Amino acid sequence: MSLQDGMNRIKNASYPGRGIAIGLTPNGEHFAQVYWIMGRSPSSRNRVFVQEETFVKTDTVDKTQEVDPLTMYYPIKSLGTSHIVTNGDQTDTIHDALQNGGTFDSALMARTFEPDGPNFTPRISGVVNLEDDVAYRLAVLKTVGGDERYCSRQFFTYETAIAGVGHCVTTYVDDGSPLPSFEGEPFVVALYDGLQETVDAYWNALNEDNRVSMLVKFIARESGASELVVVNKYE
Repeated sequence: MSLQDGMNRIKNASYPGRGIAIGLTPNGEHFAQVYWIMGRSPSSRNRVFVQEETFVKTDTVDKTQEVDPLTMYYPIKSLGTSHIVTNGDQTDTIHDALQNGGTFDSALMARTFEPDGPNFTPRISGVVNLEDDVAYRLAVLKTVGGDERYCSRQFFTYETAIAGVGHCVTTYVDDGSPLPSFEGEPFVVALYDGLQETVDAYWNALNEDNRVSMLVKFIARESGASELVVVNKYE
């Protein structure tokens, strides 16, 4: 699959759900993390990303609507040189594990897919640690064949970042009933040197009716400084 094929995979899916892309900008100066959420129901669309210094949390637009606790979490947190991005409260699990001497992998061994049958949404997670001996890591926790009795924990380690290339995982292949979980390895997607250029490329690729919020974070390889942009469809 080419980089354009990967971007088209996002563009051509009406509902890939939540997605994470991690990789290196073409000039090699920044690691990039992209995360988005989508929604079909009123409650799923009743969300925004809110920045809290270097963290981002999900929040509601209409406070009178009932809230699904699975939709309220911190998609990104950082701890020293580690930059975590996930689609659920496993962000806290990973953050706490790293804080206490654990690892990304060991933290996710304590978690499974989301308890939202019949979809059993996969938990997708990623981390960039500038002091790690690898470039970045991704993980997918999902059922085996849609059977809630069995959990498959898939870990993907990228030892060397490739300039201009990101690796992407989504919660779903596309729309459906139940929603079909992500399959296979992370697929390659394009990254760009400009933060706003990256924001525009991914936001415009997402289905206009179903996209809800997105964030893009750039992490400087040399200094460790980070920049963040948040986009919300609803305010």
